[in-house]
Amino acid sequence: MTRHLAITMGDPAGIGPEIIVKACRALAPRLASGTLKLLVIGHGTALETARAGFAPAVTIPAVTPEGEWPNLAFLPAGEEQAPIALGQLSPEAGRFAYLAIERGVRLAEAGRVAALVTAPLNKEALNAAGYHYAGHTELLAELTGRRGSVMMLAHGNMRVSHVTTHVALEDVPKRVTPERIRLVLELTQEALRRLGIARPQIAVAALNPHAGEGGLFGRQDIEVVAPTIAQANADGMRVTGPVPGDTVFVKLRAGQFDAVVAMYHDQGHIPVKLLGFQVDPQTGKWEALSGVNITLGLPVIRTSVDHGTAFDIAGQGIASETSLIEAIEYAERLAAGPT
Repeated sequence: MTRHLAITMGDPAGIGPEIIVKACRALAPRLASGTLKLLVIGHGTALETARAGFAPAVTIPAVTPEGEWPNLAFLPAGEEQAPIALGQLSPEAGRFAYLAIERGVRLAEAGRVAALVTAPLNKEALNAAGYHYAGHTELLAELTGRRGSVMMLAHGNMRVSHVTTHVALEDVPKRVTPERIRLVLELTQEALRRLGIARPQIAVAALNPHAGEGGLFGRQDIEVVAPTIAQANADGMRVTGPVPGDTVFVKLRAGQFDAVVAMYHDQGHIPVKLLGFQVDPQTGKWEALSGVNITLGLPVIRTSVDHGTAFDIAGQGIASETSLIEAIEYAERLAAGPT
């Protein structure tokens, strides 16, 4: 039986409501047939404003946590206490972003939804509401009681997991430990298998230029990364590396690997976003944003759009739903895959 995917609205003052209703409009045939079921969780007024403006033919009835839900339904994250203005930071919007995630996590833990798909939140608004987290990843770790999660970005066959993410570059080398690399490798392999790749081939990007050039540019790749890869292979994994960072992503794009493990935030994010962000060469403006953020290592499946709240274009009707639809599709595949 097809279970619902929960879509959390994120910050209701951003483009979350707009891309959600546009995605529902695009996925209407699947929702009508029952091959896809979605439960939107968030701010009712923001959702209705977006629906009326950008997808008036779409119907999203409100429901309660109990009982049966239609194929497309809306669950309020909480009681609305103050108006929320599009494109403006507010504690009320941050409060709703938190409540939506909290409700989604509890429904996933109870087995009522198969996965979480998250629209973007605003970290400043979240903290202004009294929820002091750096973002979704840290919030989800707290709510689920699971530490040590891993970020994977995906766009087509470009799948990149990260050893470190939101840390200063000067702190990266000390966090590149055998234990952390092995955890990232294992969680990446598990995700790839859930996506239908029986024997994944994973590459590990080198920390230093040219993998250290025999120690001339640092010895971490020789003394930490290479032995960890050798042990992983001895244990039956299929891992290549350390591969210099300036070539490993070209090889990934060419299909030589199923995923790459990047050492730090920008090393992994730049190649995926360079391919996923489509730009109009005449105007220099973004036409569409593709790519999915997947959190590995949680007790619930979570995928997300790979962009922010875009306050500057909220409510203008120009936000692209492409990344959200990709996140929905990845959530489906992960939920359906072998465990």
